[in-house]
Amino acid sequence: MLRVLCLLRPWRPLRARGCASDSAAGGSEIQVRALAGPDQGITEILMNRPRARNALGNVFVSELLETLAQLREDRQVRVLLFRSGVKGVFCAGADLKEREQMSEAEVGVFVQRLRGLMNDIAAFPAPTIAAMDGFALGGGLELALACDLRVAASSAIMGLIETTRGLLPGAGGTQRLPRCLGVALAKELIFTGRRLSGTEAHALGLVNHAVAQNEEGDAAYHRARALAQEILPQAPIAVRLGKVAIDRGMEVDIASGMAIEGMCYAQVCSPCLLVNIGWARLEGLCIIHDQFRRFLSMQTV
Repeated sequence: MLRVLCLLRPWRPLRARGCASDSAAGGSEIQVRALAGPDQGITEILMNRPRARNALGNVFVSELLETLAQLREDRQVRVLLFRSGVKGVFCAGADLKEREQMSEAEVGVFVQRLRGLMNDIAAFPAPTIAAMDGFALGGGLELALACDLRVAASSAIMGLIETTRGLLPGAGGTQRLPRCLGVALAKELIFTGRRLSGTEAHALGLVNHAVAQNEEGDAAYHRARALAQEILPQAPIAVRLGKVAIDRGMEVDIASGMAIEGMCYAQVCSPCLLVNIGWARLEGLCIIHDQFRRFLSMQTV
């Protein structure tokens, strides 16, 4: 059940870097709020670019990359929740109007930045949740797919619709959707550019929860926050290392995955190591994993 008592800290935008913004308040397109009181540990990222329906433009992407870089080093962040400040929209995908003004070389660079953004979201050390209270199309759904968990309003509309525009998903959609739903179903959805409701997405397993929308248009946000509240009481080191074990283990054969699990388990059993070495140890596990794979390949020669 959602806690009624909660203290809210004000939204804080990133420090301006000379970039124009079209957010409602004329400020940053990406804003951050750390909840207080019993919800301390939950940090929210508010996407707020109403005139472009939260489309992924240069300013939006730059601010979100900077936000993630800052929050990644903040040990107080136990759960990171993505939500929209634009009613009826989560994220409308890439800003095609902005892209029309780019040269071919600039488009290539921008798409690489988009992939980097999605990878940064996926690699965020704490659990991430996407609260999808409206449209999540193209890059908007790719952003949600990069999160660990997804909650949608039953009326939300989502899909990788790039093939209907003569494109294909270019920010991780062709890789994350089949890992989420399986190859055949992912191909069907991408080949057809089909749009799904939140209810349909839940039935397929694309979202963890689907809830009826409320008058305020933020039902998915409230359910996502309730989910974050379930995570808060759990041991933070164990949760973070559980994420590492699952994410890295899914990329390899089960024998290698079991070895990764063993290394993560050893870290949980030796908390003093984490205190002495710091959170960089989480990144070090990835390096150890690569070294372990090379060791295995040498043993089979």
